[in-house]
Amino acid sequence: MPRPKKDRIVKQPPLFTAFKPVSVRRFGLETVLLTLDEYEAVRLADHESLAHAQAAKKMGISRPTFTRLVDAARKKLADFLINGKQLQIIGGCIHFSGNIFKCNECGKVIALPIAENILNCPFCDSENIVNLALAQGHGDCCRELNNEK
Repeated sequence: MPRPKKDRIVKQPPLFTAFKPVSVRRFGLETVLLTLDEYEAVRLADHESLAHAQAAKKMGISRPTFTRLVDAARKKLADFLINGKQLQIIGGCIHFSGNIFKCNECGKVIALPIAENILNCPFCDSENIVNLALAQGHGDCCRELNNEK
């Protein structure tokens, strides 16, 4: 029986979670599912240009596990790009260390530590804001984990 997966640390939820080819309807498109931990691995390795050992430490996993995540993510991204599929970022055994709130009125994006919460936009005072960690099914579990550290 395989070992249960260890929760991985993801800096913050992605601002966008679905992508598709332009001028193609979503209906009928095959979907490639990229997990949040695979997304974070690509972000750290390719966007932040961190060495695998450094990035693995940030995610709280081993270097070989990190390398497997990056390889799996790159294969999925290639499939999405080359075959014109839809990409969706969802799921994975993760906890966020930060959060993003997006105001639907003024369009501003507010990045905060996971322990902080806002009810109104600090720019326009609107209550019409989206908690992206909560939208990914996280929030309380991540706050509790970060308070233990």
